Amino acid sequence: MNIKVEKIVVGPIETNCYLVTCLQTAKSLLIDPGDEYEKIEGVLSGRPIEFILNTHGHIDHVKEDEKFGVPVYIHSKDKECLADASKNLSAFVGEPITIDVDAVVLEDGDTVKLGEAVFEVLHTPGHSAGSVSFKAEGILFSGDTLFCGDYGRTDLPGGSEEELFSSVRGKLLSLPGETVVYPGHGPCTSIGEEKKFWDSF
Repeated sequence: MNIKVEKIVVGPIETNCYLVTCLQTAKSLLIDPGDEYEKIEGVLSGRPIEFILNTHGHIDHVKEDEKFGVPVYIHSKDKECLADASKNLSAFVGEPITIDVDAVVLEDGDTVKLGEAVFEVLHTPGHSAGSVSFKAEGILFSGDTLFCGDYGRTDLPGGSEEELFSSVRGKLLSLPGETVVYPGHGPCTSIGEEKKFWDSF
């Protein structure tokens, strides 16, 4: 695998932010910088990043997007969350925040390139209308769609248990069992392990 993944746990609900580096070119990106800008900068140690990928538009995944001054990518159905404190749920937790970035819109099947690494966008709605997972060589960043032995909430605005189950069963569990899953919260897992979990109910 020509990709290095570093997990940075940030914020009060322990969101997983990921620093992803193409080992062939040393180019890096961030996935879901949801809080603690200084902590993320400390891990970067001066290394530049090319862009940011957001798995969805909730504040615990996007809060620090604008501070890095790089392009931000998000699915079209969650783009409006960035500028709307109600839709990104920051108003819901009593700290209304909007994110001032001119985001690049993603759609299902799009690809984003980091050096020699290619990330495919999988639209996996259910946690939010615009939730996506990013698939690369042997790895998957699943956001809040799929966790280790669990799945994301579906009772928030734009959520749907039916859609989330369809996303997981239709798009994610069909990936090779050895695929390493990097979720939005909690420990890493694999598609093979999650197939066992989902087969149990």
